Amino acid sequence: MNVENAQRFDGKYAPNSTATFYGNVVITQGTMKVTGDKAVVHFDGDQNVDHVVITGVPAHIQEMDDSGNLMLGHASQLDYDNNSGIAILTGKAFIQQKGRGEAHGDKLTYNTQTSEMTGVSGDDGRVHMTFIPKPKPPAAAGKSAAQPAPSKTAIQPSPASAGSASAPAHAGSAATPQGQH
Repeated sequence: MNVENAQRFDGKYAPNSTATFYGNVVITQGTMKVTGDKAVVHFDGDQNVDHVVITGVPAHIQEMDDSGNLMLGHASQLDYDNNSGIAILTGKAFIQQKGRGEAHGDKLTYNTQTSEMTGVSGDDGRVHMTFIPKPKPPAAAGKSAAQPAPSKTAIQPSPASAGSASAPAHAGSAATPQGQH
């Protein structure tokens, strides 16, 4: 985890300690970037980053998932657990998954490893979500949307399967081409 920008900080890098960064804080880790007015970094007993609490007006998070989808989020407070990859956004929380949809609520939880999300009611007592349907692929150039005519060649069962009771031919099966019923 890299603190790329802060106007000042206090604390120490020691087991079970914290370091607090103030003023236009920017923290990155891989494809994740968080920003805010203040960030408190919590270290575990091995001096590894355990979690980070970012506050701001608002605090922001963005990350590119493994499928190349950008997630953007903001809230009054963001608590990122470095071990589980879970980001909890509280206070007028908003998360948008580009090309997939968005959610608004008082508290949204986002798993940065799986892109799964949960939400709790907002100011009006509801979680709001918008789902964006996947775009349909464009039709191939020069091909019409109509289905090709069915083949006139009938499929004949092999002599070994002709008397078999275990594989009867059903309407619409491979043994009965469409249009040959």
